[in-house]
Amino acid sequence: MPRILGVDIPGKKRIEYSLCYIYGIGLKRARDVIEQAKIDPAKKADELTPEELRHLIGIIQGNYRVEGDLRREVAQNIRRLIATGSYRGIRHKRGLPVRGQRTRTNARTRKGPKKTVGAVRGKEEKGAAKKSD
Repeated sequence: MPRILGVDIPGKKRIEYSLCYIYGIGLKRARDVIEQAKIDPAKKADELTPEELRHLIGIIQGNYRVEGDLRREVAQNIRRLIATGSYRGIRHKRGLPVRGQRTRTNARTRKGPKKTVGAVRGKEEKGAAKKSD
């Protein structure tokens, strides 16, 4: 299991798919990096020589923002939106969808599980509700 930029990439997979385990590198960027490094894309990650690994790391560090730097930049951008009080910042702060999706139905990923609102009906349910208070 080779380690690139602090991330253990799966050794049994092809290198183009293994590089996708690094935050900030998708399939297109992984293929571009492999092409620049002149490495056979069919090679498994375990089959890479130390020289090829060094070359890959050099290309990724030199040309792309990945892992910690990228996460920090994204978090900083969100903090800036919240601080300026923009619409998108308010949506981030309230934990609602940011990109214009509907919230009347769906949006459960952002909003979290349902919170039931309303009166409890029936004598048995009222007694159970009082005991829990």
